[in-house]
Amino acid sequence: MQRLLRGEMFMLGGFVAAAAATILLILPPSIDPADAQRTRTPSGPLSAADIDLLIKVRQAGLWEMPAGEYAATRAQSQRVKQVGKQIMGEHQKLDQLTRDTAAELGVALPDEPNPDQQRWLAQLAAESGPAFDQDYANLLRAAHGKVFSTLALVRAGTRNDKIRKFAQEGINFVMRHMTYLESTGLVDHNQLPEPPPPSPVPTP
Repeated sequence: MQRLLRGEMFMLGGFVAAAAATILLILPPSIDPADAQRTRTPSGPLSAADIDLLIKVRQAGLWEMPAGEYAATRAQSQRVKQVGKQIMGEHQKLDQLTRDTAAELGVALPDEPNPDQQRWLAQLAAESGPAFDQDYANLLRAAHGKVFSTLALVRAGTRNDKIRKFAQEGINFVMRHMTYLESTGLVDHNQLPEPPPPSPVPTP
């Protein structure tokens, strides 16, 4: 009886070893878990963060372009009107670049702003004069700060050549827009998020 059990265990062990060997032969020798979430393209792997960047930049333009149109008729400050026109015109160029890059990489883009952006547009559409000027400058400055962080992080780490170039262009646009908005003198920097605390200095 014991010999029979030992024989069955030996055969079971053989089957397990054979199955393991088969799996090793089928699977590639090493799999990077991050690669499982990337799409291969001629310009390099396309990650979820790369796709998210294209979507966020597209949505930024979808609300900031009409906000610029509002500035032309609702703003009291001539500088706010000028800034609105500048940002609207540059976002038209950035939006074209976004759509061209997305088409080359096979990424589907949204056709409307996200719920927060729609709420901001409704707020601006209901205002005029100094109240509009104040909210236009601060809403857009806060939004640009958020997308700037996303652009910088993707630019620093993307493996895709087209996304790297796109992110660099996006950073240039957003940097200019933050400067335009701050030139109105209406941006309340105390309401912007605090920069992250510095990392601790490693002990030698």
